[in-house]
Amino acid sequence: MSAAPSSLRDTSGQDRMLEAGPRWGRRAGLILILLALLGFAVWALPTLATLWSAEQSVSVERLSMATVQRGRFERDIAADGRVVAAVSPTLHAAATGVVRLAVKAGHAVEIGTVLGAVDSPELRSELAREKARLQGLSADFERARLAVRQQALRADEALQQAEVDRDAAATEHDRMSRAYDLGVMPEIERMRTGAALKKAEFALQRARSDRALQREGQGLDVEAKRLARDAQALVVNELQRQVDLLTLRSPVAGQVGQVLVTDQSFAAKDAPLMTVVDLSALEVELDVPEAFARDLLPGMPATIRGNGQLLQGEVSTVSPEVVRGQVTARVRFVDPVPAGLRQNQRLSVRVMLDARDDVLMVARGPFLEAGGGRVAYVVSDQVAERRVIRTGAVSLDRVEILDGVTEGERLVIAGTDSFNDAQRVVISR
Repeated sequence: MSAAPSSLRDTSGQDRMLEAGPRWGRRAGLILILLALLGFAVWALPTLATLWSAEQSVSVERLSMATVQRGRFERDIAADGRVVAAVSPTLHAAATGVVRLAVKAGHAVEIGTVLGAVDSPELRSELAREKARLQGLSADFERARLAVRQQALRADEALQQAEVDRDAAATEHDRMSRAYDLGVMPEIERMRTGAALKKAEFALQRARSDRALQREGQGLDVEAKRLARDAQALVVNELQRQVDLLTLRSPVAGQVGQVLVTDQSFAAKDAPLMTVVDLSALEVELDVPEAFARDLLPGMPATIRGNGQLLQGEVSTVSPEVVRGQVTARVRFVDPVPAGLRQNQRLSVRVMLDARDDVLMVARGPFLEAGGGRVAYVVSDQVAERRVIRTGAVSLDRVEILDGVTEGERLVIAGTDSFNDAQRVVISR
């Protein structure tokens, strides 16, 4: 049996050799990868170097940042104040006694309106005694004046008598001298009349001296009496003033404020009795932080908001005393005082201290106090770098930047207490 012919054809004739590709293609791919890695390294090297040079890392969640920008800078003081009376006198008891009131709190009064009285029998009795003493001293003064006039009359009379005696002695001596010259009278008679003339002249000089001295001494006596009377008159006037003050009268027009005593109650001398409020001179009193008070001056404009109204005012006074870090200031109304305001009513006050345009500034934060306004941390590429700056005016929410940063840079305004004064700090996310 012969073999059957094969039905499958041989494919060896269809096979052929493939030539290997060139090696430079694979090398080019490797070169591109290496170049990319090198470029990334060149780009990331400064950042990595900065990160490596940072002294510590702080999470961004613990920080607050703000962008430096230019704009309108307004520095003002905003605070709530209370309405007070610029004129609110307090009436006191002029003496110890029983108080009798004629008004109640809230009563409208005019200047001079009787508000009540203090009954003080002791003061009135003292006034009566001092008046009686004044009358006695006045009588002494008038009696001294009368005595001076009487003594002056007697002195004038003595002087006139001395002048008459001198003239008579001179006439007699002249007559005797002529008779002696005629040989009618002896010389002894002429000598006797001459001695009598000298005696009369001496008596005249003494009378003149006595009258002058008497007038001077009597004038001093009268002056002493007058001074005693005038001194007693001052005492009486003072007591009369105190007695007049026992009647309580309103010193201003307005309303009775607080009544500090009850009717028919006993009050000691100088005890406060009531206050009277002058409603035409109301002001707003507010407490200002000490840091802003140094820039607050009388006359600065202010706005007052309350009762649905916006009113204009100006600073009237600034206290020179600091109490618990606050300074008390008062703002008076420039516009007419609105009706319905009451003592101690709360109003909002805003005082404009400074307003400028095109000012480089940043939001205010604890960084200002932490760095004393001379140091801040500037954020760039997740790294906060410590930089020296110079700040200017400070408002409630803005800080003026004078030097050290530029517009658009970002500052860490809160959370720098965790930096520990490091030069560079990485901000991690």
